Amino acid sequence: MASVTQLGYLGIGVSKPEEWERFATEVLGLQANGKDPDGALYLRMDEYHHRFIILPGGADDLAFTGWEVPDHKALLEIADRLATSGLKVSKGTPEEARARRVVDLIRLADPSGIPTEIYYGPLMSFESAFKPPRSVSGFVTGDMGMGHIVIRADDNAKSLHFYRDLLGLRISDYIDLKMRGGSADSLTLTFMHCNPRHHSIAFGEIPVRKRLMHFMLEARSVDDVGQTMYLCQDRNIPISGTLGRHTNDHMMSFYMRTPSGFEVEYGWGGRRVDDATWQVQKHEAGSIWGHRGPQPPPPERKPSNP
Repeated sequence: MASVTQLGYLGIGVSKPEEWERFATEVLGLQANGKDPDGALYLRMDEYHHRFIILPGGADDLAFTGWEVPDHKALLEIADRLATSGLKVSKGTPEEARARRVVDLIRLADPSGIPTEIYYGPLMSFESAFKPPRSVSGFVTGDMGMGHIVIRADDNAKSLHFYRDLLGLRISDYIDLKMRGGSADSLTLTFMHCNPRHHSIAFGEIPVRKRLMHFMLEARSVDDVGQTMYLCQDRNIPISGTLGRHTNDHMMSFYMRTPSGFEVEYGWGGRRVDDATWQVQKHEAGSIWGHRGPQPPPPERKPSNP
């Protein structure tokens, strides 16, 4: 069965494009790679022409996802499978393919209404190496894609059917998280992979407004993670999760707040999946250690009486 092979790119609609360009280049270490006449900014992190498209005038949330397949045959097979399941699939126009810098693509919406693109033939730029605008060693990408995303799903079961049975991703594991406030209810997150990266997407019925919870960038060096965390502190960029290591993918990372209000996970050392031996797991904690949220200031100490 043909399946997607990687999360190739993301489109993000933003209200502050200039601030986003500074954040992406000066903090994340991504390379600006040109703009379209409509103001769409392309961001590079490896040999691909882009991994992000920043769209001005957006709602500060996920605008679309781009999933890669190997070739035209795989694209047709997945398009037929999606249409047979009753989903509305449209073929990308030549203009849309040029805008995405791909040979061909199809478009549809996932069960939560997230615009989803499936493509093949991305534009590669081996003739000009990726040049990070600040001193970082680069990112772990290649055939594992740009990283991962965690999204709010409207229906876990429908999302699982879509990503597993129609796009061909496999389940890595689940995390059941206890809700805050002492509630007995738990929130289930499903983590799915389509290559050795532990997960390219995770989703759950998360009670928040935004669709995108965070995207993850995996650095090639743990030093890049530490230096970026201190850079955020120096620039007063909110750190929404301190340095920690996750239970399921073993990523050592921290979380920073973007100009759009959702998070970026900046990590290193993620676990790899071998489908020949992998067994689906369940966890009841998100982190082995760390990843603490913002802490309230300590109470003011009253001076003692003389």
